[in-house]
Amino acid sequence: MEEVTKSISFDGREIRLKMGLLAPQAGGSVLIESGDTAVLVAVTRSTAREGIDFLPLTVDYEERMYAAGRFPGGFLRREGRPPEKAILIGRLIDRPMRPLFPGWLRDDIQIVATTVSLDEKVPPDVLAVTGASMATLLAGIPFNGPMAAVRVGLVGDDFILNPTYEEIEQGDLDLVVAGSPDGVIMVEAGANQLPEADMIEAIDFGYEAVRELIGTQLEICKQLGIELVKEEAPEVDQTLENFIADRATAPVKAILGRFEKDKNIRDAALDEVKDAIKAEIELLPDEDPVKVAATANAKALPETFKSITKKLMRKQVVEDGVRVDGRKLDEVRPISCRVGILPKRVHGSGLFNRGLTQVMSVATLGSPGDAQELDDLHPDSEKRYIHHYNMPPYSVGETKPMRSPGRREIGHGALAERALIPVLPKKSDFPYVIRVVSEVLSSNGSTSMGSVSGSTLALMDAGVPIIKPVSGAAMGLIKEGSEIRILTDIQGIEDFLGDMDFKVAGTDSGITALQLDMKIAGLPMDVIRKAVLQAQPARLHILSKMLEAIDTPRAELSPYAPRLMTIKIDPEQIGMVIGPGGKTIKGITEETGTKIDIADDGTVTISGLDGAKATRAKSIIEGMTKRVKEGDVYAGRVTRTIPIGAFVEFLPGKEGMIHISQLADHRVKTVEDEVSVGDEVIVKIREIDNRGRINLTRLGIHPDEAASAKAGAKR
Repeated sequence: MEEVTKSISFDGREIRLKMGLLAPQAGGSVLIESGDTAVLVAVTRSTAREGIDFLPLTVDYEERMYAAGRFPGGFLRREGRPPEKAILIGRLIDRPMRPLFPGWLRDDIQIVATTVSLDEKVPPDVLAVTGASMATLLAGIPFNGPMAAVRVGLVGDDFILNPTYEEIEQGDLDLVVAGSPDGVIMVEAGANQLPEADMIEAIDFGYEAVRELIGTQLEICKQLGIELVKEEAPEVDQTLENFIADRATAPVKAILGRFEKDKNIRDAALDEVKDAIKAEIELLPDEDPVKVAATANAKALPETFKSITKKLMRKQVVEDGVRVDGRKLDEVRPISCRVGILPKRVHGSGLFNRGLTQVMSVATLGSPGDAQELDDLHPDSEKRYIHHYNMPPYSVGETKPMRSPGRREIGHGALAERALIPVLPKKSDFPYVIRVVSEVLSSNGSTSMGSVSGSTLALMDAGVPIIKPVSGAAMGLIKEGSEIRILTDIQGIEDFLGDMDFKVAGTDSGITALQLDMKIAGLPMDVIRKAVLQAQPARLHILSKMLEAIDTPRAELSPYAPRLMTIKIDPEQIGMVIGPGGKTIKGITEETGTKIDIADDGTVTISGLDGAKATRAKSIIEGMTKRVKEGDVYAGRVTRTIPIGAFVEFLPGKEGMIHISQLADHRVKTVEDEVSVGDEVIVKIREIDNRGRINLTRLGIHPDEAASAKAGAKR
């Protein structure tokens, strides 16, 4: 293919797409650039594997440290397991791409996006999303695109397209909007309690730019003579499908019409109908067309049964306005909340129940040294709020091997983390590092929003002075032709058989996080607007139930949480506090049983379970770093003697020596004739030599100075 470069500019920020230069054996590839950030995206398709009944789409986002002129960390000095940010960007690419592939497609498709250059101003994620669409079109894969993504920031009162890292940090919004010609298909946002109207305006603003990027891709395809591939679904024999439909439609409709609130009872009744049909098929003669079709495709029965259930459930919602559990379209399931359900060894805990969904969140407070160090391409070097999400198999009544967290778990944890960061106290006001773990104990829809609510309860129970409590709700959608119904607080079956999962989290003042995923090709802005507005009363209702359990953060921390003390020293004194090979700071921690963290700016944080010992460590460091001058008078204690004098600790961690000639106003034969180890003495700083050594004296001290020094020592 010939080399082609196409550019588009947003407010002076140019995006360049280069085709035909790199990865010639990939199905399609594009190098997409903005500033000095460049992402290579390659898409390849291979023939379907036998027995596959789903779209085997794989999306990998790769970061190379050379992109920023850096070496990878670790012993091997080579990239290994992808960091969390890379996993989240992989999900960001996958989520808007997956629904645009035809539902019947079974070929293996792999999208690989690699950041090959990063200028630390332009984030690579939205470039990778747009690049994935362009590379797919170049590969000639059936695809209902083009699709594109942009980032929207808010600095002051102005929306900004594709803001820099610095503008994102300074602003009140970090929004990614992806869309197709049919409408918005994916939204991911973190916001500083942004009102609903402003969020809707931001999404609309972003989608307008998305339409321009879609137009650019269409122009490239026209220039290269590439036709969009939209193959028709292969014909399927309807014999088996009709057989199943004749036997399943009436009983399934009856089961859904019972409005059973217990999903386990409903699922068992549906399984009974499916098993009866399976048994009937097994009794048919081997040559019967129905049995032949069922034998040839073992998954035909469950797939068709699911399709019938989906059709009837959706019809009930659209035509009758009633959901499978009998709720109205905008009704929230019963809510209950509790705090402090675990012993106080745990710093804070909260239990959130919504219907059959149950999430237990546990908060832990740590010192600054517990912050997570980040080794990736992005500017942040550490995280002081960490949110982890776990969903064991028993939460859905299943058994399977327990593995390390997958992409879904990491994504849900990141969403809850994003929702809560805007309400956390400033580091200067609350220097603790915070970790919250959300344990999903029972799942029937929207466990991520349950994690947000449960974690708010846990933080308040732990005594974290959050600005405002945060709650979350998940919205769903059923679209049948021109008929659209938006559902509040979706449960599992509505998520599984519906068209949208729209999670909205925030306070009573505004939105802190959004996540929209579609199973159809896109939604117009008026539907997005309605969904955002319909989520607000649901969030506020859930919030009111949470506040019944705990309305303000606890005034006291758990007795087992560390006590932190913070002082500031001159950065030039850091080396003195640490000492050669860490000897000094190690001695302080061993003496006091505390943990000490020192930041590059001279902020010293002391943590310990015993407040008195933490105070002692603080006093030692303050004494070591206090600027003393000649003539100052102190009360001190003799720590050791030598033939020519005595050493006195006159401030915690700071010593000076009294020469034997300065012990008394008469001749002293031996040091021990005047002082012994442990004696309390009043001393004056006589001299500080050019090596920083302090010479003390007991001579020439006025009685008023001595009295003041004694009083200061008692304080």
